Amino acid sequence: MAKKLLFLLTILLLASCGSQKQTSSSSRPVVRKQTSTAATRKPRTTKPVTRPSDKTKTASGDTQTLEAVTRVKVTNDMIYAYIDRYKGIAQSNMSQYGIPASIILAQGILESGAGTGPLSSSANNHFGIKCHKDWTGESVRHDDDSEQECFRKYQDPSESYRDHALFLTGRSRYASLFELDKDDYKGWARGLKAAGYATDPKYPDKLIGLIERFELDKQDALVLGKDYIAPTRQTPVAETSQAVADNSDYYVVTKGDTLYSISKRFNLTVDELRRLNDLADNAISIGQNLKIK
Repeated sequence: MAKKLLFLLTILLLASCGSQKQTSSSSRPVVRKQTSTAATRKPRTTKPVTRPSDKTKTASGDTQTLEAVTRVKVTNDMIYAYIDRYKGIAQSNMSQYGIPASIILAQGILESGAGTGPLSSSANNHFGIKCHKDWTGESVRHDDDSEQECFRKYQDPSESYRDHALFLTGRSRYASLFELDKDDYKGWARGLKAAGYATDPKYPDKLIGLIERFELDKQDALVLGKDYIAPTRQTPVAETSQAVADNSDYYVVTKGDTLYSISKRFNLTVDELRRLNDLADNAISIGQNLKIK
């Protein structure tokens, strides 16, 4: 009996000690380490969003950035009237400066829209000559290769013709042209492009086309005292005759024109214009005759 009592007392003593330890342990405050995510988070960097400029959209004709120094309709009658008016000056300049009269007239027709373009109307500038550093006279502003470029202004078209001659004779890059035969208009047309007068790769063909279509080389023969002999034409005779015979059926492309703008002007679609002229794409060039009927 005494052993049982001793055993029970021992159990009660042990239970009492365990309860005190648990209470003491549970009463201690729990300390947790806190980590600050704000201190270790890397700042976000946002890259700027680049959007294509409207000026670079070329999917359709009406979203292109266009240049328009000259945008006029020119008929063959207008070209013939221009030739009659300025052929005397061209012949005189050929005699004095050695530039073929045919080249002078062809450039005047092409660059001025046969005298009806804005530069020729507002500034009497028939050759699209820009101010450059050596120009001290009056000037006007027009959009061309860049916006609002400086172009020379003259009191009279004859001043433009004279300045054109001085421009060519006064620059060494054109010196090789004056070694050509006086009536070598093809050599002059190609040489002007090679010397940098124009950036258009078809510039020589346009000048030659105008000279042959309107027989401007007759003026060269008159100055040189030669009998006029019709040249071997760069364009088929049948095509040239048809273009001259019916002014209303053709449109002469001028600077700033696109196939889309021409189609709108004559109430056609671009596809209709392409079919009428057997065009493989929408590329056109200044001086080109486009059939519109």
